[in-house]
Amino acid sequence: MSGLAIREINKAYGPINALSNISLDVENGKFLCLLGPSGCGKSTLLRIIAGLEDASRGQILLDGRDITNEPAHMRNFGMVFQSLALFPHLSVSENIAFALRIRGASKHVQKMEVERLLSLVHLPGVADRSITQLSGGQRQRVAIARALALKPKLFLLDEPMSALDAKLREAMQVELKRLQQELGITTFLVTHDQKEAMTTADLVVLMSGGIIQQVAPPLEIYRNPANAFVADFIGAANLMEGRVVSPGRVGVPGGTVAINEAPTSGAFTFSVRPEDLELHDEASHSSFFGHIAFTRHLGSGIEVNVTVEGMEKDVVVALPSRHESGLTVGRPVHVHVNGATCVVLR
Repeated sequence: MSGLAIREINKAYGPINALSNISLDVENGKFLCLLGPSGCGKSTLLRIIAGLEDASRGQILLDGRDITNEPAHMRNFGMVFQSLALFPHLSVSENIAFALRIRGASKHVQKMEVERLLSLVHLPGVADRSITQLSGGQRQRVAIARALALKPKLFLLDEPMSALDAKLREAMQVELKRLQQELGITTFLVTHDQKEAMTTADLVVLMSGGIIQQVAPPLEIYRNPANAFVADFIGAANLMEGRVVSPGRVGVPGGTVAINEAPTSGAFTFSVRPEDLELHDEASHSSFFGHIAFTRHLGSGIEVNVTVEGMEKDVVVALPSRHESGLTVGRPVHVHVNGATCVVLR
């Protein structure tokens, strides 16, 4: 097949399984994010793909060719590490041209490639500067340019933006996505930042405990989480326990709600996003009762915590700023649930 195929990859460190039966197919030209909490195995998987670590078991194919045991320097992959790993004693141009020089490229070719790559990452005119003279964002761009110097088949990034401030990080996310689209290069980005994954990826691979929990486009993984872990990790979600009382009707603490995809009987867990809930003074055919416990202004909207007797956690409701008036702590409210937006979880 065309692209990268990962087949039943396992990685054990003694008695500890860092990765368990990881299988994945990635088409050429896709931007994929390996997402998950610290210690979930995402960086280990990236290093195995890069050839920097050996899998305990499994196979990696690139365009149908088995590269499982191929050394890292033979795979022609570009990689940017969290530390960026730039050489502080070399200039910007020398850093970018390093791999080209090692492979015997002429000085003319090195100079032309450095100019092309600096233009590509929007850093003209800095070729002769020392790495120590650059800002954090500029250093990151140099690291990206260096990784792209050999026209790699795969572009692998291990949390390269974690040290940047929030505003610069968002700007670099846009630049990275633009660059990937322009080059059409297959890209793997490791991150624990869900927003980063949602705004850059064509495909999100959410991991936990060395296991893939769900693989889907960002909007699909947000709207249709596969299980409670996915629902809770991606964005804000209210995880609620309910019990079927009649077809399509579910009893929850404080009321009864209508859920389109509810099971036919028994208890189950479902998730509903804060923006899919509404607050009313009166009960409806699909609502439950509680009291406002806390409000938080977020500029474009308001986040309201509602305490419901019998629920372990407050229910979070996201409202537009125009609904600010009357949201006083202690006020009784009915939380209206749109059954079409509820997701029944395994």
